[in-house]
Amino acid sequence: MQPELLIATNGYKGTLPAIEYGTWLAATLEMKVTLLGVTETLNPAAIDDHHPLEDIFARAVELFQQNHLEYKLEVQNGNAEDIIPRKAKQGEYISVIGPLGRPQIRRLLAGRSIRHMMEEIEQPIFYVPVAKLPLHKVLICIGGLGYEVNAEHIAMQMAMKSRAEITLLHIVPPMDMNYPTAKTESEHWQNLTETNTPVGRSLRLAMEIAKNDGLTANVKARQGNVVEEILAEVKEGNYDLLCMGSLYSSHALRQLYMPNVTAEIADDINCPVLTARYKKD
Repeated sequence: MQPELLIATNGYKGTLPAIEYGTWLAATLEMKVTLLGVTETLNPAAIDDHHPLEDIFARAVELFQQNHLEYKLEVQNGNAEDIIPRKAKQGEYISVIGPLGRPQIRRLLAGRSIRHMMEEIEQPIFYVPVAKLPLHKVLICIGGLGYEVNAEHIAMQMAMKSRAEITLLHIVPPMDMNYPTAKTESEHWQNLTETNTPVGRSLRLAMEIAKNDGLTANVKARQGNVVEEILAEVKEGNYDLLCMGSLYSSHALRQLYMPNVTAEIADDINCPVLTARYKKD
């Protein structure tokens, strides 16, 4: 079944980049769109007031029509962190969300919204704090056991349509366990594709897929703290999209794909982030 795109907004103006990016994504991959608006405050005294969703929806419909998309609109009342995952579970969706404009104290007490979305939504998620278009450079984080393959597959489709350049990144964290694979990666981190380690095989396979798809691809490796090194690479490389796997597909590679890693990256990232769970099929 061809997945559809679920674009969500609570009326906060910071979700506009997600709508713009979702529109481009739907047009690029020829997907149907559902725009979900969440009304979070219901004040009977202000029932006739102009609601922020009206302006967001008007802009979204304008973009959908300009790009000749097949779309439908839906509005639900409640908390966005509850409504969006519930809607995502009702179909084969790829979700596109942006910052929801939560106060800092709420983020401190309840955690970031993107972390909650990752926990609740099984399908791929695009988190879009800023829409970097057109798509020229894509960064895919490779862990070594294949748990990033779903995100990699989507990224490759996008790159093919946009003729974007692919960079495959592996972070070699500080070695805290003296076992052969970790030792090999640590000693040969600058030429991992030549090793017979799981990450070496994953990198070679991804390079082969990119080559068969006619894409320009290269491999990069960095050593150090995972979050810091990913953020540094994104900044230095000026990428348009970051793609990562998800912890909820497996408990392996915990240091690379824990939800708080994505949440921490989302705090400082200057490009969209695609996170997707691993699926055997």
